[in-house]
Amino acid sequence: MFPLAKNALGHLPVRSIQQMVARQSHQKRTPDFHDKYGNAVLVGGATFCIAVWTYTATQIGIEWNLSPVGRVTPKEWRDQ
Repeated sequence: MFPLAKNALGHLPVRSIQQMVARQSHQKRTPDFHDKYGNAVLVGGATFCIAVWTYTATQIGIEWNLSPVGRVTPKEWRDQ
């Protein structure tokens, strides 16, 4: 049973992934667009999204009706 399990585990791609990571870590690469501007683009997009939703939620005049407390009154029961 042990040789069968060892053979099955030997075919998993874990070893090739480890080799690929080791090869990539030794390569010296130049920073690309995402390395230079990725965080700035992410922060800018998040800021724009938050600003638009804040404007939409506060300035357009949507009535949200979040709580019915004080506005809903029970109907009277009718005897039949």
